[in-house]
Amino acid sequence: MTERADQASEDEARERVNRLITSPSYQQADEDRAFLLRPEMCAVRLQLDFWKTEEILLQHGIDHTVVVYGSTRIVEPSVARERVRAADRLLASDPANHDFVHAADRAKRLLEQSRYYDIARTFGRIVGRRRATSTLARLAVVTGGGPGIMEAANRGAFESGAPSIGLNISLPREQLPNPYISPDLCFKLHYFAIRKMHLLERAKAAVFFPGGYGTCDELFEVLTLLQTGKIAPLPVVLVGAQYWRRAVDFDFLVDEGMIAAIDAKLLTFAESADQIWDAIAAWYGERAPSLGEHEPGPELAAGEKS
Repeated sequence: MTERADQASEDEARERVNRLITSPSYQQADEDRAFLLRPEMCAVRLQLDFWKTEEILLQHGIDHTVVVYGSTRIVEPSVARERVRAADRLLASDPANHDFVHAADRAKRLLEQSRYYDIARTFGRIVGRRRATSTLARLAVVTGGGPGIMEAANRGAFESGAPSIGLNISLPREQLPNPYISPDLCFKLHYFAIRKMHLLERAKAAVFFPGGYGTCDELFEVLTLLQTGKIAPLPVVLVGAQYWRRAVDFDFLVDEGMIAAIDAKLLTFAESADQIWDAIAAWYGERAPSLGEHEPGPELAAGEKS
């Protein structure tokens, strides 16, 4: 009887221990996903979001970057032309359909904008091939890691054999990283604030191609940080003066007294990849070599076109 009682007691003890070690409170904190995702742990998650990316960038010796912003909707010309053909076929099937009319018009506008894909791609190659000088260290291309202009800039850097950095962000509609990011330098962050910090932390220049809300958000944030002295001065280049002057009337802001005249001089405009680099080089007081003078790198494959 005593032996049975002892066995039962041992069984109960083992069961109690099993309940203890399977309890949420027993789970190690850094392995407890539910705990880490609690609202109270936001500060910890912010640190993790920052430090993982920071550690890897340090390990790879990424000290100086040029950050490229722009629309995800600007695709390479060959893709844009195919989208125009598809939209035209749809419109031909029902010419009175206003949605089809709008879609065809929008496709044609984006085809016009697709030239910026090639400019961003060429600029990525220029940066990737450029040697360091006494006035400006060698730069690495960093983007938000997505499609469109970001893909183009990463692609140019990738084609030159240089580091190509992508700082992707977690979104409700998941977005895959573009295929031209260096495998060890492809990141996924949760917080926009941490992503913005990393985009600018090492930046020696900021280049803005045509874009929408996200691009404008980044542009005004950079300009505000420069205006208030929260970041070190750096060149800000807007690509496509006609687009940007229509999207944002900087002269109007000056005339209305909303910004000082000197604030409008925080940026400059460019129309080509060489002009972008010329503006950056001039800001740092060095001669800007043409594309052909940059460090050699792999060219586009024979017959390859955008």
